Amino acid sequence: MTFRIINGKVYSAPAFPQDTGNKPLDKRENLKGKSFKDIFSEKINEDFKISAHAMERMRRLNLTREDNLKLNEAFNKAEKKGCKDSVFIYKDTAFIASIENRTIITAVDKERAKENVFTNIDSVIIL
Repeated sequence: MTFRIINGKVYSAPAFPQDTGNKPLDKRENLKGKSFKDIFSEKINEDFKISAHAMERMRRLNLTREDNLKLNEAFNKAEKKGCKDSVFIYKDTAFIASIENRTIITAVDKERAKENVFTNIDSVIIL
């Protein structure tokens, strides 16, 4: 299932504000007052954290459960190799991650990555 963020609210891909899939709008769970990170965590059920900075940049991405599993797999691979800080290259996006904290620190898309330098990175995982 894919998710989209519209005006800071998470919707499943076919479930735009007019079409909420199987649930009518008035019966959906109350999302008011929850942060994007909280909603994203609930909907995706991740095994890693996402920093506020990364969350802001990831709003434009349409991450699926499969994408989440790939990122989690990257954390697991990096942990097994003893990495501390890594770059995950996935779908034209570089995710800078702290392996020890299991946290995505930032996300950089292909266009923003040009002419950037990533420092203090001990590994790169290409997914």
